[in-house]
Amino acid sequence: MHSPNLRGAGLGFRRDHLVALEQQVPDCIDFFEIAPENWIGTDPSSAKRLRAFTERFAFVAHGLSLSLGGLTPLNTDLLGNIKHFMREHHIPLYTEHLSWCSDHGQLYDLLPIPFTADAIQHTVARIRQTQDILGQQIGIENASFYLQAPISEMDEATFINAVLTEADCLLHLDVNNVYVNSVNHAYDPYEFLRKLPKERVVYLHTAGHYQQEPNLLIDTHGAPVIDPVWALLDFTYAEFGVFPTLLERDYHIPPLQELVPEVQHIASLQRKYTA
Repeated sequence: MHSPNLRGAGLGFRRDHLVALEQQVPDCIDFFEIAPENWIGTDPSSAKRLRAFTERFAFVAHGLSLSLGGLTPLNTDLLGNIKHFMREHHIPLYTEHLSWCSDHGQLYDLLPIPFTADAIQHTVARIRQTQDILGQQIGIENASFYLQAPISEMDEATFINAVLTEADCLLHLDVNNVYVNSVNHAYDPYEFLRKLPKERVVYLHTAGHYQQEPNLLIDTHGAPVIDPVWALLDFTYAEFGVFPTLLERDYHIPPLQELVPEVQHIASLQRKYTA
């Protein structure tokens, strides 16, 4: 399943690159991803500059703070603002992390949801509420995590599959997160991917990370993508088909032209399976 007008290789829309993008958008960039929380209620000048891009390019909205697995009430005011923002800028797809990040306030980290039947029902109810407010299916992103919850009744893939099915939502598949978790928790990333429902996939992420120890990777989005992650993306296209894919770079952000070769590499892998 593809969202309308969303295809090819993309890059996060960041203020760091705004001037360079206004001068010229590299040909390899087919779409942009934007975090609504960073642009809702922005000043009129920034809103006008954003509009100049959303009128010409496809965008996807990727949330940062909805806390789908959290225990405090879902932020319906934020969802209302996101719905207005998406309609204003004709953004067809909204995705969020399968995690929690708030407890009577933002915790500024994405924390793992326990892999339990109760957590499935709790999270599914919040996803359904989100979809009801937005009036559309959303994509949920598999999250990276470093410690497993003390109580787990199933593995991560089983948990993700159950949430996707019961909430009837889509899968935003982060290939780098699969690789990070496979190293941190000692599993085969290729076997993990084979357990996911290809019919639910709508969108992909790839990114770089930081190796703190041989068996501890930190999902920083602050470095170039490494070869094993590129290989996993290649496998994902072969196994699942080609989906719109974003290069994430959120820290140690280099000039725009330094990211172009990575976006081009995504596009070259996509062409390999669409030729």
